[in-house]
Amino acid sequence: MHLLASTLRLIAVHALALLGLCLPLVGSAQTTPVAKIQIMVVGSDHLNQLYNKQPASDVFSSKKQDELARVRAQLARFRPEVILVEAEPSEQAQIDSLYALYQKGLLSLERLPTGRSERYQIGFALAKQLQLPSPKAVDYFAATSQSLLSTGTNIEAYQQDLKLLQTTARPLRTLVQRDSLSLYDYLALANQPAMIALVHRVQFNTPALVMNGTFAAGGTNSVDLGKVDTEYIGAHFITLFYNRNLKIYSNMLRAQQQSQAKRVLAVYGVAHVGVLEELFEANPAYQLVHAASYLKTKKTGLLHLADKP
Repeated sequence: MHLLASTLRLIAVHALALLGLCLPLVGSAQTTPVAKIQIMVVGSDHLNQLYNKQPASDVFSSKKQDELARVRAQLARFRPEVILVEAEPSEQAQIDSLYALYQKGLLSLERLPTGRSERYQIGFALAKQLQLPSPKAVDYFAATSQSLLSTGTNIEAYQQDLKLLQTTARPLRTLVQRDSLSLYDYLALANQPAMIALVHRVQFNTPALVMNGTFAAGGTNSVDLGKVDTEYIGAHFITLFYNRNLKIYSNMLRAQQQSQAKRVLAVYGVAHVGVLEELFEANPAYQLVHAASYLKTKKTGLLHLADKP
């Protein structure tokens, strides 16, 4: 019996050893990790609004065209496979038609009423430079003005942040309109983390402090989310902006799925960058790439935000 027990124990040990060797082989079909989709959201001032009828403010000037070429050269290093622009999906057919003419050299942007827009000056020009398909329209238009939030408890906190944004951004715009600051540096500054964070805070954070107020009668708002909750007036204000950006995000996801691009570049108004980056950062299928890592500048001292809350 003792010999039988020893023999059985020995067989069991060998069996377990063999099983141990075989176990890794059972699930050995190692799945290759799926590469994440890289997304970069480039913030831009609306370049058609930059033009104030003075030659120095015109993006069609030879100086500003050279500066935009530098912007595009830096963004080209990201090697995007598709470019998304701030236009509604219903405009896609028109964009495709215009881009086809532009690729063939048959479209002069100067002849377009909105030819100064970043949609064309960056989106079209960069797509053509990189021999990419037509830029994809991913916007969901809605108009909400920052002046809409005007009364309520703690309104001063919102107004203080809004004033900080205005006193930071407006002088930079004036400088670039006078050719005292290059358009390249202007756009690079707009994409610095401190600037993106400030714009994001003004629209999506500080307003939540404001309660028990009303919207300004003359304020612009085309978003109808039902009855305005005046007790949480600041939170309702944030919701107006968030609703639009969630729909833009959905359009961006759809455009990527349709194109199957692994490197996506979106050109959007600066106010959208922070919230879109937040959404993509939470999406495990995506890897966020900050535009500031490509649009570098030595003019960051002009922001004067290092010592601000």
